[in-house]
Amino acid sequence: MTDPAPRPLKIDFVSDVVCPWCVVGLGGLETALETLKAEGVTADIAFQPFELNPQMAPEGENIVEHIGAKYGSTPEQSAQNRAMITQRAAEAWPGFEMNMTEASRIWNTFDAHRLLHWAAETAPARQKALKQALFTAHFSQNRNITDAGVLTAAAQTAGLDRAEAAEVLASDRYVEAVRAAQALWRGRGITSVPAVVVEGKYLISGGQPAQVFEEALRKIAAEV
Repeated sequence: MTDPAPRPLKIDFVSDVVCPWCVVGLGGLETALETLKAEGVTADIAFQPFELNPQMAPEGENIVEHIGAKYGSTPEQSAQNRAMITQRAAEAWPGFEMNMTEASRIWNTFDAHRLLHWAAETAPARQKALKQALFTAHFSQNRNITDAGVLTAAAQTAGLDRAEAAEVLASDRYVEAVRAAQALWRGRGITSVPAVVVEGKYLISGGQPAQVFEEALRKIAAEV
């Protein structure tokens, strides 16, 4: 009699749609999980909300001005950081295009998180595709992700019902649920993203390379 296959690891990927290191982290995590399949290690990933800039105005902010005000970076330092992150994203997620420029903008992401929550409730298998579509809209296409048309197009790309996505955005559905989830993860000590929480108790912080995720997940899988 063969041993039953181990259950998938439960992974909560706490992140924001406008976080470039979250792109790097998701790419590294996915690569690690693909490698670990041969060892019987699999995972179910749920995307949890975190807003880097919850007070961001609807019109957003220029990325250079925003980073300068928030971190004290000069325009030259900002350009260097964008180039470095673009390279890291290309390495972590082959095929993903990160097209940030000095004209890019940072947006409020609350409605994007509402759509992700909707996807998790109604079509959980599509939530990752929606997350990826939102990353693409923001980082690859430089679209305004506070715009309902952009958000519903991302939902359609992910295989979700665009009309229902529009209904969600036009209402206050999931407002309290998203706020509660954000408070939950803040209460658990998450103050920066990406934060990859495995089995509710193991934390892997930051946009780590695939090898770091692979080693950590292999160890965790042996313990649970």
